[in-house]
Amino acid sequence: MQISKNTICLMFDKDAESAARFYAETFPNSSVGPVHLAPTDYPSGKAGDVLIVEFTVLGIPCIGVNGGSYFKHGQAFSFQVATEDQKETDTYWNAIVKNGGEESMCGWCKDRWGISWQITPRTLTEAMALGGEEAKRVFTAMMEMKKIDLAVIDAARGGK
Repeated sequence: MQISKNTICLMFDKDAESAARFYAETFPNSSVGPVHLAPTDYPSGKAGDVLIVEFTVLGIPCIGVNGGSYFKHGQAFSFQVATEDQKETDTYWNAIVKNGGEESMCGWCKDRWGISWQITPRTLTEAMALGGEEAKRVFTAMMEMKKIDLAVIDAARGGK
C-alpha cells in the first residue's frame, strides 16, 4: 500500500467501498484505488471482507476503513468544496442530499454515511474574507439558508 505523507482516514461501519465509489462518481479529480481485504476475522468482520479502501476526493488522498459502528462521524470534520456557480453548487448538494444524505444549515449537508460536506461558493468565501459591512450582510443572508443561494449572496454583497 502506497500511502501519502498526509492522508485522511475515514472510519465506516462496512461501506467504505460504496462511499469511495460514490465520491469518485460525484466529484472531479476523484478515484477509487486499491481495495484491501481483511487477512483474518476481526471484531467487525470476517476474513476476506473489505477492510481498507484507498481513494481520492477532489485530489485529496483518503483511506476508508471498515471498522464497525463503534466510531461515529461528526461535524467537527467536513470536506469543504469550493464551487464556482449555482449550477455546480446545486450539482454537488443534490448528489449528496438526494442519495440518502440530509440538509443542514449554511451550506452544510451530510452524506448517507454521515460524512459532513460544506458546499461553499467562492463568492461567499471571498465576501467573508473582506470583512466589514459586506461580510456582515453576506453572513446574515447565509445564516438563513440551507443550500447556498448565490443570487441572494450576490445581492447581499451589493448591499441589497
